Amino acid sequence: MRDALPAACLVLAALGSIGDAVAQAAAAPAQAAPIESKYLAPGFTQLPKAARVVIMPVDVELYSLSAGGVAEPRADWTTAALGHMKTAVTARIGATGLNATTMEDVEADEFAEQVGLHAAVARSIALHHATGGIWALPSKNGRLDWSFDDSMKPLQEKTGARYALFIYVRDSYASAERKAAMVAMALLGVGLSGGTQSGYASLVDLETGRVLWFNRLLRATGDLREGTAAAESMSALLTGFPVVR
Repeated sequence: MRDALPAACLVLAALGSIGDAVAQAAAAPAQAAPIESKYLAPGFTQLPKAARVVIMPVDVELYSLSAGGVAEPRADWTTAALGHMKTAVTARIGATGLNATTMEDVEADEFAEQVGLHAAVARSIALHHATGGIWALPSKNGRLDWSFDDSMKPLQEKTGARYALFIYVRDSYASAERKAAMVAMALLGVGLSGGTQSGYASLVDLETGRVLWFNRLLRATGDLREGTAAAESMSALLTGFPVVR
């Protein structure tokens, strides 16, 4: 009996030590594992505050939908939207503290090829990555793994920036005739679209050509023709923009 007592005491002491360790672990601050965003390139998590970024002119076009649903370009709406969006984007990126400059439309004419290439690649990312499902590319393995290779080098050489922000937006609005057709068809149980706001935003590393961040906007609400509403749309499109530190 006397030999059993020390052994029992050792077991109780060990259990007490384990209990203390568990209690200490519970009280310690949780070390959250880093969360990888679907819209950040593998290995990319943040931008250095001193990074130089060039904001490319917004590639935007606004349309009016006819009674039959034909999209007709509206230059006056597009001009108004461009001004509102430029103001909103400049303010949003400026608030991050980045060393950002906005390229003027005249300068951007020289880089029409890069702007057009971005639109094509962004559509591909939206389909094969953002939408995914049956459209997903097995070779990407669910990662944001797209690159322009050396196509963006001329932009870096011209501006001296390391990164570029590209924004592409298309928006349409129902004309009076379209609205009348929508009401008439609704009475017959048929739904007609009143317009769609869609857009893509990409942060590109001009040195490597990699798309570091991407976001998509696709909805039936919003109005780029008005300043406040346009600012809300740009805020939605730039949601998830990389952390700046």
